[in-house]
Amino acid sequence: MFPRSFQKLIDHFSSLPSIGPKLAERLVLYLWKQDKEKLEDFGERLKSLKNNIKFCKNCFNIAENDLCSICSDKKRDRSLVCVVEEPLDIIALEKTKKFNGLYHVLGGSITAQNNKDLKISELKNRLKSGNIKEIIIATNPTTEGEATALYLARFIKPLNIKTTRLARGLPTGGDIEYADVATLTGAIDGRKEM
Repeated sequence: MFPRSFQKLIDHFSSLPSIGPKLAERLVLYLWKQDKEKLEDFGERLKSLKNNIKFCKNCFNIAENDLCSICSDKKRDRSLVCVVEEPLDIIALEKTKKFNGLYHVLGGSITAQNNKDLKISELKNRLKSGNIKEIIIATNPTTEGEATALYLARFIKPLNIKTTRLARGLPTGGDIEYADVATLTGAIDGRKEM
């Protein structure tokens, strides 16, 4: 029905999370209708994604330089670290304007299939510095997120670092990135020691 190159783009878009074939068709059609300069800029941004964006060497957030904008901000409280599963969780938590510490991105949660790529040993190394006074565990309230939180709490406890977990109020089985600001604000304010 569509020309081959058009269909190939539709296939690429529909392989993205939350984008089905109909939405992919609309997106490709929208892009096709754009002026050449706008489309070329869009293509250049896609090409530069892998070359110019990397992980922060400190917290593993998305960054353009060695350190992300949060880790390089001297005004942040370096004694407070919030451990999250993914960079999208940082975006959601930052919208609350209730947290002024640093982050540590695990890159997922503990599952039967994926544990070796998680940034847990890097977190252990950060904790050895002795500068961290509190860890907030902000993994998703899912089975895997809870298992990850318990695992982290067990190895942090002997280090005598205050360890808290986001308060309930986040829906069980949900993802932090989809929570609204009011829910996240309440969860940060009501966190409890583990």
